[in-house]
Amino acid sequence: MLKVVTPKTKKAQREIEKRAPKLVENAKKTLILQGTKTSNVLSSVLADIYRLKRAGGGAIRFTKKNDKIKPFESGGETSLEFFSLKTDCSLFVFGSHSKKRPNNLVLGRLFDNHVYDLIEVGVEDYKSMESFSYDKKFAPRVGSKPFFAFIGEGFETVEEMKHLKETLLDLFRGEVVEYLNLAGVDRAFVCTAVSSNKVVLMHCAIQLKKSGTSIPRIELVEIGPSMNLVVRRHRLPNDDLRKEAMKTPSDKLKKKQKNVSGDIIEGRIGKIYVPDQQVGTVVPSHKMKGMKRERRKKKNDDLHERSKKQKVDLS
Repeated sequence: MLKVVTPKTKKAQREIEKRAPKLVENAKKTLILQGTKTSNVLSSVLADIYRLKRAGGGAIRFTKKNDKIKPFESGGETSLEFFSLKTDCSLFVFGSHSKKRPNNLVLGRLFDNHVYDLIEVGVEDYKSMESFSYDKKFAPRVGSKPFFAFIGEGFETVEEMKHLKETLLDLFRGEVVEYLNLAGVDRAFVCTAVSSNKVVLMHCAIQLKKSGTSIPRIELVEIGPSMNLVVRRHRLPNDDLRKEAMKTPSDKLKKKQKNVSGDIIEGRIGKIYVPDQQVGTVVPSHKMKGMKRERRKKKNDDLHERSKKQKVDLS
């Protein structure tokens, strides 16, 4: 049986509460790690991804070699899931290099600290940020959001490309927000599908230039990294796991209203409880306007009757 460890300190209890399921989930963090063998190109790729992700605290990088992590093999995901549990990361990027699969990059997502899906790509024609004379003013700022442009029919027709599109969006989009400030959108990822399994990925900075009107002219300046991603293998989740992971709350919990119910035909129905009113025992007040009106009417009637009697006596 699994041993249940209860928190012994308030700090540990707060950390467990942070990682517990919520109606609105926290921003996804990315775990970046490498295998036993890596090339210079792959080390630079992992460093650039970490540089793009660390602005908002959304990335953790392990620089030590991990020989037990083999995502596509049975039993090779145990260490990866253990690291995910310790760091509270729901995304991971794993780099490895071999003769059979050079400059290999595995992107994956996790659900409930277990591997949800995987996609393996090969990196070709890589250009780092330094090769574009990287300027610090183009560095991702805290809270900034990027644009995404997916060009090509492959992202809508080919299953592997659809999977890669979803993974790239989860990896680089950052925290999901309801409202967006256009001043914070300062970067763009341009993904072009050149074949059924090859994507050209470019990272550009957005510059606003003078146009002579109130609307500025937008220019894209490539700042790197830039690379070609060739899809090699991918693994989708089964239907039951996908259905469980895609569950969303129908609505936020609404405060229950007393004596209010709903009906398909009549719609919203409310009940009003009126206490018994003892009308016969109510003592009328002489200050009530209604009573004053009755007294004035009675007085006028009396005067009218008197005038009639006087006329009769005179006659």
